[in-house]
Amino acid sequence: MQVDVLNANELKKSAPVFGQLSFDNHEQVVFCNDKDTGLKAIIGIHNTVLGPALGGTRMWNYSSEWEALNDVLRLSRGMTFKSAITGLNLGGGKAVIIGDAKTQKTPELMKSFGRFVDSLSGKYITAEDVGMETADMDTVREVTKYVTGISEDKGGAGNPSPITAYGVFMGIKAAAKHKFGSDDLEGKSVLVQGIGHVGETLVEHLTQDGAKVFISDINEERLEAVKNKYGAIIYDDADVYAAEVDIYAPCALGATINDDTVNRIEAKVIAGAANNQLADEVTHGTILRERGIVYAPDFLINAGGIINVYAELENYDKKEIIRKTENIYNTTLEILSKADKEDMTSHFAALKIAQQRIDDRKKQNLK
Repeated sequence: MQVDVLNANELKKSAPVFGQLSFDNHEQVVFCNDKDTGLKAIIGIHNTVLGPALGGTRMWNYSSEWEALNDVLRLSRGMTFKSAITGLNLGGGKAVIIGDAKTQKTPELMKSFGRFVDSLSGKYITAEDVGMETADMDTVREVTKYVTGISEDKGGAGNPSPITAYGVFMGIKAAAKHKFGSDDLEGKSVLVQGIGHVGETLVEHLTQDGAKVFISDINEERLEAVKNKYGAIIYDDADVYAAEVDIYAPCALGATINDDTVNRIEAKVIAGAANNQLADEVTHGTILRERGIVYAPDFLINAGGIINVYAELENYDKKEIIRKTENIYNTTLEILSKADKEDMTSHFAALKIAQQRIDDRKKQNLK
């Protein structure tokens, strides 16, 4: 069985799509442009062996189209493994809209994007991600049925962020169990980097479990609000990676574990909500393992959101959503134990299990 991993240093701009390692045999990449609304978007469909490619839409003010393309390729690939490791009958897809969500997002732009999604006839199903709200998914729903994460009063599962945060919390407890021998977080110090919708809810869970929570974010107003609401401590040192805490929970954008930071990290456990936390899956995953730092694979522990929106497709209730999300705890323990037993990184151990499920289904489909 072959499992490909990303080496960020191998990415070259000379072949913008097929030549990128992040392309990783994507089935389809769709470039969307609408002059009237200003829409510039890219939809990445990585793999549909297990089912339609479901993944959120991110609106971000990328510095270049190259950056946007690389992001959607990495994110959609991650969704393939996220669904596979979680046991969902879904493939991997993702979309990015290039622009400032605060100033450039309009109902017309979202409807235009929705029409592009609709043109794929269900091969890609969209949902909420960074820069998006549940109301935006409701707008997309006006022009296509291939959208999840719509409002509960419209028959959807609602905002996936609380379930995402709960899944990350389950992953943190499992990683703590593996590293410290107990999943009791009473007195454990946790640094949450990024306190958006998911990060704030994670702070709430950690605080309720007795952890000493530090918070870091570029938005000072958010820091003060979360501090006052939960009693969290604002981490005001410039170097969050050198923080002497038990657990580091990256919950903002990805690639925070990179050449510059990987050897500065003092935490004993890394477990957070951000996607693609390892800038280089091979190099940085190996360094963490050699340093004795437990890394809970991001695409596993942040899968609560897709579990939540998958309920809209399979028609299961909140009780089943919670049950499936709580199982992230067991799967995380399984992955970490497998990594130790087989002397490999936890990220690679998770990829192997996910890829095996995809390969098995592919064989079934060929019969």
